[in-house]
Amino acid sequence: MINDNDVVETLEELEAFLLLVENGGLGLKGVAGVALATNNSNGRPFIAVLDDQHQLLLGRWVTQEVFDNGKDLVRKGPKKPH
Repeated sequence: MINDNDVVETLEELEAFLLLVENGGLGLKGVAGVALATNNSNGRPFIAVLDDQHQLLLGRWVTQEVFDNGKDLVRKGPKKPH
């Protein structure tokens, strides 16, 4: 499910979203990973929260800049506050 009103526009917003997912702040059950992806029908980029069957639990649209520059952040994970 992707809410059209929610767009991640900066790398800081992406990091905050990843931390929310990681800390259980969104109330999602069975989270196995996250990935940057593109919508098959229109090519629009989004961040996908996936379960262990690679099914979409939650998605948020991202800007092309976040998609292009946020790959390492998604791959390595957000920096943990000390």
